[in-house]
Amino acid sequence: AGTFQNVAAYLAPAGMPAKAGNEGFAIGTCENGVAPVFYADDSETDKISLREGRMYCGAYRGGDDVLLNLLNINDFHGRIDGNTVKFAGTIEQLRAAYGDDNTLFLSAGDNIGASLFASAYADDKPTIDVLNAMGLAASAVGNHEFDKGSADLLGRVTDAAQFPYLAANVYAKGTQDPVLPEYATFEVEGLTVAVIGAITQETPSLVSPGGIASLDFGDPVDAVNRVAAYLTDGDEGNGEADVIIAEYHEGSIDGVKEGASVEDEIAAGGAFAKIVTQTSAAVDAIFTGHTHKEYAWDGPVPGSDRTRPILQTGSYGENIGQVRLWIDPVTGSVNDYDVRNVARTTSADATLTSAYPRVAAVKTIVDAALAQADVVGSQQVGSVTADITTAFVGDKRDDRSSQSTLGNLVADALVASLSSADRGGAEIGLVNPGGLRNELYYGEDGVITYAEANAVLPFVNNLWTTTLTGAQFKVVLEQQWQPDTASRPYLQLGVSENVFYTYDASLAKGDRITGIWIDGQPIVMDAEYRVGSFSFLLQGGDNFTVLTEGTDTRDSGLIDRDAWIDYLKNNSPLSPDFASRSAQVTGVPATIEQGETLTATVSGLDIRSLGAPANTTALVSIEGSSAVFDPVLVNGGAAQISITVPKDAPLNSALVVNAEPSGTGVRIPLTVTGTFTPLPPTGGTTPPAETDLTPQTQDAIQPQGGTTFKQGQTVTVTVGTQYAGQTVEGWIFSTPTYLGTSVVSAAGTATFTIRADLPAGTHRLVVTDSAGTVIGWVYVQVEALAATGGTVAATGVPVLPWAAAVIVLGLALVVIRRRRGGRAEG
Repeated sequence: AGTFQNVAAYLAPAGMPAKAGNEGFAIGTCENGVAPVFYADDSETDKISLREGRMYCGAYRGGDDVLLNLLNINDFHGRIDGNTVKFAGTIEQLRAAYGDDNTLFLSAGDNIGASLFASAYADDKPTIDVLNAMGLAASAVGNHEFDKGSADLLGRVTDAAQFPYLAANVYAKGTQDPVLPEYATFEVEGLTVAVIGAITQETPSLVSPGGIASLDFGDPVDAVNRVAAYLTDGDEGNGEADVIIAEYHEGSIDGVKEGASVEDEIAAGGAFAKIVTQTSAAVDAIFTGHTHKEYAWDGPVPGSDRTRPILQTGSYGENIGQVRLWIDPVTGSVNDYDVRNVARTTSADATLTSAYPRVAAVKTIVDAALAQADVVGSQQVGSVTADITTAFVGDKRDDRSSQSTLGNLVADALVASLSSADRGGAEIGLVNPGGLRNELYYGEDGVITYAEANAVLPFVNNLWTTTLTGAQFKVVLEQQWQPDTASRPYLQLGVSENVFYTYDASLAKGDRITGIWIDGQPIVMDAEYRVGSFSFLLQGGDNFTVLTEGTDTRDSGLIDRDAWIDYLKNNSPLSPDFASRSAQVTGVPATIEQGETLTATVSGLDIRSLGAPANTTALVSIEGSSAVFDPVLVNGGAAQISITVPKDAPLNSALVVNAEPSGTGVRIPLTVTGTFTPLPPTGGTTPPAETDLTPQTQDAIQPQGGTTFKQGQTVTVTVGTQYAGQTVEGWIFSTPTYLGTSVVSAAGTATFTIRADLPAGTHRLVVTDSAGTVIGWVYVQVEALAATGGTVAATGVPVLPWAAAVIVLGLALVVIRRRRGGRAEG
């Protein structure tokens, strides 16, 4: 700034005297404290020269006040990418406009952690190097600085940082002894400026407990006020400051993009309201972070009619926060201020690096990090046996209105990553389709590299869990039908394999989901279910607003990329699961009489991912009946079913539909009227002998959906189509426990209910024919019913009205536990 460069020369107009002092001067629009300046003269013989430069603008206020230019970031999260040079350039533009001596560059924390690959693979050293090169003066510590534990922060991180990490409210456990500096001071134009740091008190619930077991986290406002008090008590022995800045790693629930005001956020209460209204009046400016919201507000100063600036930039370096304070050099009083967020510059990288040495240094760091990331990105992290992709329409990927093998796989990975209690105890995984940005292609050898895995989930979301009631989870699925103003009318969520639901898209909005089953049991209205997903989705992204109403919402401390890659490493080779996890069913009557014709349509049986087979046949049977029906043609993922209800159909039965070759299975409960004489039990009092459970018959039967059941759960077992129409018996060993009889369906399946009083643990499930001969047996694991998600009879909890219809009226559907379609188990 302040210099001119010759950028063009033109022949002088005909008749213009040479060197006649023909000159022109123009100033462009002030942006980020700098305005372009253009100057033309005829100093070159026979030519007009055009020169371009820059000048400072917007800084003048007059008088003898000292101008303090505060530049701030928050939640940068290791954004080492194509925008980092522009991020640095924006800071330098704002710094240059007011001078290095009058500027402090600060941060409200989460500089590292949940970072992009180019930073994360190198333990965030590229990010720390960038902030060092940019002259970061001080930073509050954020919860993500504790991602790898306090020892890592207090050792490796602080050793690498050339700036202090500040935390006035982080103490050695059981004491009030801070483990990090509480504040730092800087001299600006003869004034002492103190910066106090504090972190959200919820940090223990946001990071791995083991990494911070030696620490206590106190109230951030109380800590800032304590430090501010002794910085202004007149005692030079404990430090004094003329100006005090608070850096809080805590922020508002909403910002300007959500239409919020500072008054709204104060009224909402909570940590942010206390920051605004109770931070000491001695604090002159407040910077915040953590919630990734954007605002630049005038907050009330307690005990006065004055205001002071309070700001958060959003996140990821998209904005630079700027507060300018005009300070009386004698009293240290702030006479005036302004506050704003400045969007990242769009100037060319070459322009920025040539103008600012710090930006040139940043570019060197970024280029090296990106180059090394490319090398690391070629490393193998897993493998697949076939393509696992988003839904395709023709050759176009990313049909977000359709179920996909990739979306379902990522949902399974979320449950695997978040199921432990210390990670949030997730039972259900949810994936928004827009979060899947690439595919897992088999290619030539099935190898999946780090870069390919990272490309699937590139947004670096944190993984969260939350608790929803059964009723709220139904609303989540209803919200797949988007608001009328949305760009896409429907967004299909990926769900984990223990979830199945049915729907009728022709019904009214809010009533389209006709049934949901978790682990094979109807969802319970008042029961609670732990749901795991990306922070984006659980914050209401993609209009799934009910997810914001969850309780006990936790940040697992994991980011999606890292958890996803760990899952690939631990579960490869992975195979696509082509069984649908939802189906549309129409036409099932409330009751039907023996001998009547049952007509129904089951659709949505096909998945549109690459390699997914088109179902061609549906094997249909009536549970408990010996009747065998002809296979039903499946066309376009839909089966038109028309059968006569047999005379031996039980009064409470089910229409069973198994779509082949995908393996999708659905049970449609039926309430049958008429006269029914149960088949006489055979062999039920005489269990097979232990010696009959031979290696030759082991695994000759296969439970659908895996070998882990809950007490009271109904399970479907494949015994073979050669037994279709026959009555078979089920047993549990070692202490023989009779499970009753079942008529084998045309698809070769039998259904039994695990007794609710069966002890949890490892057992053997045995199926015998009508003569008592062992057809097959398999080891199974029986789990005790949890407080949530159990059978209705066992829990005694009222079910949703529409779920009650499943049980009483037979209007909805129950999923058969599906076979896994060859997915490798970890």
